[in-house]
Amino acid sequence: MSIYSHHSMTNHHGSGFLAQLGETFHVWGERWRQRRELAEWTERDLHDVGLSRSDIAGELEKPFWQA
Repeated sequence: MSIYSHHSMTNHHGSGFLAQLGETFHVWGERWRQRRELAEWTERDLHDVGLSRSDIAGELEKPFWQA
């Protein structure tokens, strides 16, 4: 008989890791979607929120993984 039980050999961090990975992918997807949407705003839309094209240029150039 083994001194190790099935319970003690189970990776209890796996599900937490997968949940965190899923959340990371979700956040990245949201950033990508929001930046694509921002790129489509009209000058009027930007004016309404007090931004110009130059204000958002840096945001649009960021990769999806960068906040």
